[in-house]
Amino acid sequence: MPALSLRSIKPLHYLLVALPVAILGSLLHWNPLFNFAVCCVGLIPLAELIGEATEQLAVFTGPKIGGLLNATLGNAAELIITIVAIRAGLFDLVKASITGSIIGNLLLVMGASLLLGGLKNGPQTFNRAHATNNGTMLALAVLALCVPSVFSHTSAGATLPARTLESMSLGVAGVMIILYVLGLLFSLRGSTAIAPAPSAEAAPHWSRRTSLIVLAVATAAVVWLSEILVASVEPVTAALGLSEFFLGIILIPIVGNVAEHLVAVEVSLKNKMDLSLEIALGSSLQIALFVAPVLVFVSLLFGKELNLVFNQFELLALIGAVAISALVASDGETNWLEGAQLLGVYVILAVAFYFLPG
Repeated sequence: MPALSLRSIKPLHYLLVALPVAILGSLLHWNPLFNFAVCCVGLIPLAELIGEATEQLAVFTGPKIGGLLNATLGNAAELIITIVAIRAGLFDLVKASITGSIIGNLLLVMGASLLLGGLKNGPQTFNRAHATNNGTMLALAVLALCVPSVFSHTSAGATLPARTLESMSLGVAGVMIILYVLGLLFSLRGSTAIAPAPSAEAAPHWSRRTSLIVLAVATAAVVWLSEILVASVEPVTAALGLSEFFLGIILIPIVGNVAEHLVAVEVSLKNKMDLSLEIALGSSLQIALFVAPVLVFVSLLFGKELNLVFNQFELLALIGAVAISALVASDGETNWLEGAQLLGVYVILAVAFYFLPG
């Protein structure tokens, strides 16, 4: 049976050296800013290992169960980070990371993929119907996320029964999870997926046992590093003059998904734009329809109540990101200029989020 070997080592795996450094820095109470930076570096290869182990298991389980594994574990690292943040009561960080993940996938990842793929290969084509279906699901998800927020903002100043927003968020979250499950069932029975399907082009280079061990160890390490990272948030924001909100909306999503982002860019360079868009749109759907509602229910386990109320600027960013990505995908063809436009919008939003009070 195939097992771990030198041939399976990737450049990102060398960043695992940050793992013992981060743990040592936490135990010895080194500078919080240094600990935070090392944790971010260490989380990158761990997220990649979780994704790799999931893909290897998918080869053994077949495309249907493999698709389910990818749909549930595709954003495992970020889910763990946000759960740890919920336990610490950092709700602004959690909700900002939800928004940041969605707009990051739609603008930063898709933009980089279109730009670099277009510069290398010229205009690229993809399955328009498939992208439109994902876009429709994403628009529905963002609409669901907007409902509690719009209700909160329009009823500001009115006297509402206690826990109205929390109860509404639980209801919306329940419906979103049901829709996500229905989407999975539809994708498993048909040709349309709401999450990247595992590749079956090559034989597995890890055994089933090795994959399970890597998945378990990497997950445990992510939990450990997440504890250190979340504990460093307040000193880091004070030292850098950044808001908890900015860290959540820009940095945390990039750290938790950088390995997947690199894959999306890599396949676009190989002129596989269908797969590249599937990664970007599929990851956004997982965050909006699965991770966000799951976090609402998980918060109850810690005696806290996370609601789905976002500020007006977050809503604008979400709606704008979905709208412009839908326009890009509407004609079934992409080019480098569209990629540059998406990246430009992301930079504009990032600048605005930097100055937005946390």
